[in-house]
Amino acid sequence: MEDASHHHDHSEHNHGFQKNRKALLIAIGVTGAIMVVEIVGGLLSNSLALLSDAGHMLTDVSSLILSLIALQLATRPSSATRTYGFYRMEILAALINGATLVLISALIFYEAYHRLKAAEPVDSLTMLGVAAVGLIANGIAAWAMLSSSQENLNIRGAYLHILGDLLSSVGVLLGGVLIYFTGWYWIDPILSVGICIVILRGAVLLVIESVNILLEAVPRDVDLNEVQRALRTLPGIKDTHHVHLWTISSGIYALSAHLLIDNLMMSETGKIIREVNRLLRSRFKISHTTLQLECENCQEGFSCSMDQECVALHPPARRE
Repeated sequence: MEDASHHHDHSEHNHGFQKNRKALLIAIGVTGAIMVVEIVGGLLSNSLALLSDAGHMLTDVSSLILSLIALQLATRPSSATRTYGFYRMEILAALINGATLVLISALIFYEAYHRLKAAEPVDSLTMLGVAAVGLIANGIAAWAMLSSSQENLNIRGAYLHILGDLLSSVGVLLGGVLIYFTGWYWIDPILSVGICIVILRGAVLLVIESVNILLEAVPRDVDLNEVQRALRTLPGIKDTHHVHLWTISSGIYALSAHLLIDNLMMSETGKIIREVNRLLRSRFKISHTTLQLECENCQEGFSCSMDQECVALHPPARRE
């Protein structure tokens, strides 16, 4: 009989993939178009801020394409050599995106330092027009990715790039207005530093979370002690040990554990496993489990198996 819950999970995963793919395609199209507009606008207005932001956009387009490739690879089935498939590609892409954002932030700080030392005049009206277009377009892209970014770490990395572009557009727009009315060209690098701090914070958090997943740390939204306490409340389970909990990819959690149970028949152990999986899935969203059942007699020279009740290990009869 086909497992209905498995069919439901597959359908749900496919829906999530299509949703995330659509969000990335929108973001790639919008960001690529803005990049071209900013290059042209930067050259016409002699605005280093717009040209720098266009370079930022080029990096973002590359990162978004990387995220899309990782998302596509994650749908590939598992094999004999990659039993979890390519799920971790999403995490690698998120790590690369986060590290790239940190590098971009460092470059912005460096450029802002030089612009504070020697500011150059720009055509503020052209700067304002291009920034306004960028603001609207980035707002559309960020809105398209908002929902997916809360569910998928890879998409969150791409979303942070778009959010950084959105904040950059706001900064350039405000800078253009102030420069137009005051002529204070040092305003632009000051705003760039403020924007950069916001981008850097999100990037560092993304890198930390990606590294934690690659190190197979416990998911941040799951309490391992609470999981063990919940398992011990189930009928037939006396204790737990060697419990390991980790994240395979965004929203996909796995657990392995040794469960100390009463001395039961095979049919009863099957019921315990079903109850454990039901609890873990419904309460903690843990969908992959590897469970080893043990009985108290195992600790006293006895052997346990899921296919039989606990039996004593007697030495073979001596031949006369």
